[in-house]
Amino acid sequence: MITLLIILVTCVVSIVAFRNQRLLDDLILWPPALTRSREYYRLVSYGLVHADGGHLFFNMFSLYFAGRIMEQFFTAAMGPLGFLTFYIGALVFSILPSYLANRRNAGYRSLGASGAVSAILFAFILLAPWARIYLIVIPMPAILYAVLFVVYSIYMDKRGGDNVNHSAHLWGALYGVLVTIALRPAVLGNFLASLSSPQF
Repeated sequence: MITLLIILVTCVVSIVAFRNQRLLDDLILWPPALTRSREYYRLVSYGLVHADGGHLFFNMFSLYFAGRIMEQFFTAAMGPLGFLTFYIGALVFSILPSYLANRRNAGYRSLGASGAVSAILFAFILLAPWARIYLIVIPMPAILYAVLFVVYSIYMDKRGGDNVNHSAHLWGALYGVLVTIALRPAVLGNFLASLSSPQF
């Protein structure tokens, strides 16, 4: 239920913001708005807006795929609002390094739920490393997807120039792994045991 609510709200806000520049400007992460005006809500609201329909679709499709399963995990571990708490925490954690690195850069902007979605995907991969994940149309084990995702994100983060916040993807993935293990330490042992028994 929480997963679907997050998707619904994000889709509505993003679609409205496609045609409403003022709304986009009010929600996007823009460092001067935090440092000068203390609009700290932007550390979360940036995840409600997206660059275009493709950006929105990819994030929400990925969230739907893994979120329904991980919502059960975080609800059991943290209570009824556990998944929402995890999701908001992922938005903040994944964007903080980018914000701190650009807090004096008035030309910097960031938007999209990719960091939080990465957190959910990597939490899911910890629980089911051999589950099937599709990269565009190519099926692969979740653990292979994770490796490719990390390598690609590190490469593109260093290369830059594509207007994608790859740093947020990496920090989001780290958040998902750390929080999941902190809540249920046995997950790490189960993950390692699963890796030793490939299931293609």
